[in-house]
Amino acid sequence: MTTENGNPVFDYAPAPESRDIANLRPSYRMFLDGEFVEGGGEPLKTINPATEEVLAEISTASASDVDRAVKAARRAQDRVWGRMAGAERAKYIFRIARMVAERSRELAVLESLDNGKPIKESRDVDVPTASAHFFYHAGWADKLEHAGYGPAPKPIGVAGQVIPWNFPLLMAAWKIAPALACGNTVVLKPAETTPLSALVLAEIIQQAELPAGVVNILPGAGDVGAELVNHPGVDKIAFTGSTEVGKIIQRSLAGKGRKVTLELGGKAANVVFDDAPLDQAVEGIVNGIFFNQGHVCCAGSRLLVQESIADELLGKLHARVSTLRVGDPLDKNTDVGAINSREQLLKIRELAESGEAEGAVRWTSPCPVPDKGFFFAPTVFSNVSQAMRIAREEIFGPVLSVLTFRTPDEAVAKANNTPYGLSAGIWTEKGSRILWMANRLRAGVVWANTFNRFDPTAPFGGYQESGFGREGGRTGLEAYLDV
Repeated sequence: MTTENGNPVFDYAPAPESRDIANLRPSYRMFLDGEFVEGGGEPLKTINPATEEVLAEISTASASDVDRAVKAARRAQDRVWGRMAGAERAKYIFRIARMVAERSRELAVLESLDNGKPIKESRDVDVPTASAHFFYHAGWADKLEHAGYGPAPKPIGVAGQVIPWNFPLLMAAWKIAPALACGNTVVLKPAETTPLSALVLAEIIQQAELPAGVVNILPGAGDVGAELVNHPGVDKIAFTGSTEVGKIIQRSLAGKGRKVTLELGGKAANVVFDDAPLDQAVEGIVNGIFFNQGHVCCAGSRLLVQESIADELLGKLHARVSTLRVGDPLDKNTDVGAINSREQLLKIRELAESGEAEGAVRWTSPCPVPDKGFFFAPTVFSNVSQAMRIAREEIFGPVLSVLTFRTPDEAVAKANNTPYGLSAGIWTEKGSRILWMANRLRAGVVWANTFNRFDPTAPFGGYQESGFGREGGRTGLEAYLDV
């Protein structure tokens, strides 16, 4: 232990998790109609963003593979899965949940290798929550007639699902579990840069003896996603990703009568009032923006602080952020891992430079940053105005913009001054103020005196350019039922 400005600073010895636990193989194949097969697309190489090394070669889908997968899903839905009693479907989904939990350590290491997120986040958040989504939705499979959607709600049919790279396994569970519980079959495309955990989930699905064709997982780039979205045999599209791609999907499906849910970008306001418990708020702010390197659609990337406490809060925030450890995602002491790709790192750098150019005051953590890999030190901008790009655009990285307000009405106006509307946070000791504020914020999820709390029983989704539809909870079942 050393001291800095009179405060104790602890030195941490490396505590690496073994990468061998991931059981990494040199190549992976796509999962179609119950079998792992070579795809007709150009193989891709997935890399470790912390080291820039190639992890594995991935077989990708062609247009004909997408067509085969959709037809396999249709057969399985018509002949087996759609007809199966809910209690029987539940047995399969429970089995998947249990097997994900049993292989949790392997999945966590694999996720951190492929995605770059710290192992403690993969281990403590991503994998347990993925398992919980299967457990929760398995419980609904034989109770759908009591969900409030009529006496005999029916499945929609074949669901085409496209997921992002920030929570690869969790997003797969988030999408697949409710679809299966409601009697639908699935064709899922994982993100191009993070296909590994979805393909291991396919192994689990195969080992759980899910009927062939019920779930199909097709790796590939955006062209595979576009082929899936526009396939006439798909009855429902669920997409999580960027607002730009979400708009393209909505335009391409307009007038086609297919059910669509879109969970898109965000620029969440985290609002701190002068009566808030500041030390608790600082922890929530740090969790809100630096969790998963800021690769979170609902990240609290805009901090709105009441003017009278702004200087004090900023001082506490700088001190706390200075203690965050950036580095090897497999080290259990790492707080902030690697940015997922070089492309994303360049985007973060470009937006951070725009903040400086437009006159915001940049403070970057003095923490050491690895020379190799895609890393970006936690950064806080103060003196930010609402017109600046860093206050308007989704950075999707460990960059926080700090604005101030004087009155609650001003806080509401500034918080809602965004084309997005996915989430928000409120920090105050007054319950009446929390309720007053929450009723005025245009956000799908509002956290009070906490941030980034997720549960399979709670619906999640946004307004405006953050998309539409809800996932999770009883409400989220509607997206996969013909009601």
